[in-house]
Amino acid sequence: MLSDKLKQAIRQAYKAIGDNLTHFNPRKQQTLLIAEIAKTLAGEYSKDRKIITIEAGTGTGKSLAYCLGAIPLALDRDKKVCISTATVALQEQLVDKDLPFFKKHSGLNFEFTLVKGRQRYVCRQKLSQAVTTGLDNEPAQVGFTFAEKPDAKDVRTLNAMHKALVDGSWLGDIDSWKTQLPQHIWQQVQSDKHSCLKHLAEHSHCPFHKARETMDQAHVLVINHSLLLADLELGGGRILSSPEDTYYIIDEAHHLAKVTRDFSSASISLKGSIEWLTKLAETGDKMAKLIKSQSAISPAAKLGDDCQDLLMEMQKVVNFIDANANTYFQENDSLSQNNKFTKKSQHDEQVYRFENGIIPQTLKTWAEDLQGLSKKSLAHLNKLYNGLIESVKDGDTQLYLAEPLLAEAGFMLQRLDNLQALWFMYAKTDSEKAAPMARWLQKLTSKRHDYLLSASPIEVGFTLEDMLWSKCEGAVLCSATLRALNSFDHFRFQVGLKNNDGSQYQHVDSPFDYQNNAKLVIANMENEASAQEFTDELIAKLPKYLAQGSASLVLFSSYWQMNKVAQALRDESDIEIMVQGELSRQQIIIQHKKRCDNNKESIIFGTQSFSEGLDLPGNYLTNLIITKLPFSVPTSPVEQAQAEYITAKGGNPFMTLSVPDTAKKLVQACGRLLRNERDKGIITLLDKRVVTKRYGKQILDSLPPFSRVYER
Repeated sequence: MLSDKLKQAIRQAYKAIGDNLTHFNPRKQQTLLIAEIAKTLAGEYSKDRKIITIEAGTGTGKSLAYCLGAIPLALDRDKKVCISTATVALQEQLVDKDLPFFKKHSGLNFEFTLVKGRQRYVCRQKLSQAVTTGLDNEPAQVGFTFAEKPDAKDVRTLNAMHKALVDGSWLGDIDSWKTQLPQHIWQQVQSDKHSCLKHLAEHSHCPFHKARETMDQAHVLVINHSLLLADLELGGGRILSSPEDTYYIIDEAHHLAKVTRDFSSASISLKGSIEWLTKLAETGDKMAKLIKSQSAISPAAKLGDDCQDLLMEMQKVVNFIDANANTYFQENDSLSQNNKFTKKSQHDEQVYRFENGIIPQTLKTWAEDLQGLSKKSLAHLNKLYNGLIESVKDGDTQLYLAEPLLAEAGFMLQRLDNLQALWFMYAKTDSEKAAPMARWLQKLTSKRHDYLLSASPIEVGFTLEDMLWSKCEGAVLCSATLRALNSFDHFRFQVGLKNNDGSQYQHVDSPFDYQNNAKLVIANMENEASAQEFTDELIAKLPKYLAQGSASLVLFSSYWQMNKVAQALRDESDIEIMVQGELSRQQIIIQHKKRCDNNKESIIFGTQSFSEGLDLPGNYLTNLIITKLPFSVPTSPVEQAQAEYITAKGGNPFMTLSVPDTAKKLVQACGRLLRNERDKGIITLLDKRVVTKRYGKQILDSLPPFSRVYER
């Protein structure tokens, strides 16, 4: 329960923040969110399930709401708040603007920090070695070699990085370095979990470990969804605070299911894996020699034996796929009738998806053997790795000799881990009660004709339930677009929540006056959006709709159509258009704003990525044109497997997956127009399916209450 003292602290903080915000008016939507978040996390609705899902429209001030609802409670109960976002833009806004303002004016005493993945930080020891190695007039440090020889410019960059790190003018993360660092240089000096270890004296002052110390002292951690999943996959509490002591705020939560699925997937290239496996036994032998202990002999010998068996079994799989290549892969460009093949163009690599995730018994048997062998190899290599670290700590082995081997073994451990995960997913017998695993082969068009084997769960709700919801102290999931067709059902299913498990759900409308500030025009089009003639009709009719405003954004569902329309309009008139792909996103926005500030007409053509996260307030966008409903064809093997599974259960994948997904994307696209309460403008939808198809009314009714105009 929330104590009276805590309620009072929240009210006082809200008032103090309001007093320091210009044009601030307390909004009932925001105060409702603060109360619901605080009550849920305090366990007033359920002591076991302190989870709330919130869809909060643009302008509701959800970041202030979740800060006020969670931070005072966390401070009172000695818990951490972990704010996870999907985009860098929101992370920067929270760390550079929202949280400093909140801390300054709320009267609450707390620390916050941005937490990044290890690979975003330089390793101080590696950088010192690299500077020594990069200079021609000094002896190279033993064991440090560049994958690509640094040129004079690279050496200057390394020296500048080293100087800045030593004198404290650079904190050691890639994001705060003043220029873009070449990837081949950064890869050699970035921190890695296998050699940049805090308990080795030479690494104790590395930027990553210093950043982690800051994290330990912070009450609020700002992270991204990928880092959240990385921590949960390790069991939680390995990178971040433990789930049992954490209130999670998952902002931009509509991305969570996809990020989770990506993290739960695995892929290996067969011949590529055989290549590195041939070097694994040698790595083990080199480590055993360096350890100089009898205890290293046995794991090195066992690793060598298991590597031989792994190579034999892997070669059997290659031979099997080679022998069945004509069955699995087509040599021509036509699509298979049974929908096992996905091929977007003649240049795409060929893909074969196993129907219902069922693989041949022979392959399944090999997968079981390979999973066991890779698991044993992983255990042997881990023993050698830990033995070498102990040898360095005890002073029996010099660090400069051990370090390159630790890094080499680190790469091997990661690869073995991935190999074991892939074969586990191929060996696993799918439950009849749940969706099967998606499993597929890809023919890689390289010189050696390699094959990529992949597997991914179709549904990840159970993964999130197991790793997060059942363990965490509390969670807030929020976004402007979580409901589909005015229901949380689709989202709830995706992330593994249920309607009757004690979780709370809250939808809060935007305070914007949609009825008077925006008009939705349903254009009178002759052709269906899927018809061949539709593109020509777009070319003919767009000039009329572009004339409705001086700051226009036109959203397309395909690059091909966007470029064709842009070229035709440029050829036929003097219309100036900025097209996504011709300039960077940042350059387009800068030039667009400059034109608008100079009272010039400005037109942006963009695709799906421009319909989310693009902020053009006021006069920077008054005319939004959406050419097509943003339906996406299930082209990935995982999406196809999901559609197949729904069909097998007697469902309709189009109505179950495509329509809700399209409704959400359309809400996001329409959300580009009104960014604050004073904005005005017009949205024109050029897809007649919203009035001709039975699902059209459902999709339209999921949009904010714009005043509607149906052209005749």
